[in-house]
Amino acid sequence: MKYRKFGKYNFEISALGFGCMRFPTIDGDEGRIDEDKAISMLRYAIDNGVNYIDTAYPYHKGTSEITVGKALKDGYRDKVMLATKCPVWLIKTQDDFDTYLNEQLEKLQTDHIDMYLLHALSKERFNTLKNLQFDKFLDKAISDGRIKYAGFSFHDELDVFKEIVDSYSWSFCQIQYNFMDTNYQAGSQGLKYAASKDLAVVIMEPLKGGKLAKTPPKEVQEVWNSNDIKRSPAEWALKWIWNHPEVTTILSGMSTMDQVVENINIADTAIANSLTSHELELVDIAKAKYNKLIKVDCTACQYCMPCPFNVNIPGNFSLYNSAHMYNDAKNLSKLYKENTPENNRAGSCKECGACEAKCPQKLPIRKHLKEVHQYFTSL
Repeated sequence: MKYRKFGKYNFEISALGFGCMRFPTIDGDEGRIDEDKAISMLRYAIDNGVNYIDTAYPYHKGTSEITVGKALKDGYRDKVMLATKCPVWLIKTQDDFDTYLNEQLEKLQTDHIDMYLLHALSKERFNTLKNLQFDKFLDKAISDGRIKYAGFSFHDELDVFKEIVDSYSWSFCQIQYNFMDTNYQAGSQGLKYAASKDLAVVIMEPLKGGKLAKTPPKEVQEVWNSNDIKRSPAEWALKWIWNHPEVTTILSGMSTMDQVVENINIADTAIANSLTSHELELVDIAKAKYNKLIKVDCTACQYCMPCPFNVNIPGNFSLYNSAHMYNDAKNLSKLYKENTPENNRAGSCKECGACEAKCPQKLPIRKHLKEVHQYFTSL
């Protein structure tokens, strides 16, 4: 296992962190973790060098922290840096900060949390937290020893990210980053900005929810096959992120022991600036091949929203594009048919045309929504 310095501090964490939001479950119920398997996976990872464990209040319907607490018994707690996240959307008063933190300490069976994050910050949420004086809460929790280092995870635009970085003496941040998302949310610019401020940077969604680990379309596989050194799709994606010296650790939400073993083996080669210029060029070519598979050239600018009939236009197009780009039609069809409210689906379009009048790309939105609905309902 390779290790990297945690921002400005004089300790190191493993290049691979264990993200605890995709544990194996019983009968497909997210709230019923298969604890025996999950604990075995976590302890195997720790025994093989992983020392950063990341969970959160809502993961697995509130049960992830409980399972992690059980896994870290028998001396394992002392071997890791434990990260969890404050459910900021539930914070209505200043006292709520302490209420949830104390509950999390109890669930995790520990007297302190090493890395405590304000979860999934956006501009709106951050403004609310500022009014509730989040800074005083973090200062107090650090002072009384309940948390060691304060950070935040992020889901918004780059300018909001910079504002948040500059608003408090953070120790670290957590951003979504992979070779397909270099200009998404914080992106490459945010990564470099945080590192320039001496923040440790934790990466989530390195495999884009597992999409970049699947067998890719043949056009992409041909790119990977052209390299002298053969790698799995997951290895290409992870090594590309570790190639960035600004990255501290990558979180992987692992669901099977095979995934744990594979990722630990890949992490043994997690060296910054180790990819050749040719290999970096291949990643760019693979990204271009993925993007060529986009069916609807929607930029998710939201100008078409809100739809008078509540259709989630950008969301439908995103599902449709991802199904074609990542060979994931089955899962995304299920997401469309079972997890998307009916009035938000493409099939609820009434063809009023209001969206097309607002679209800066001049897309034939009504036509594309018909295509989306027909595609997913035919699978």
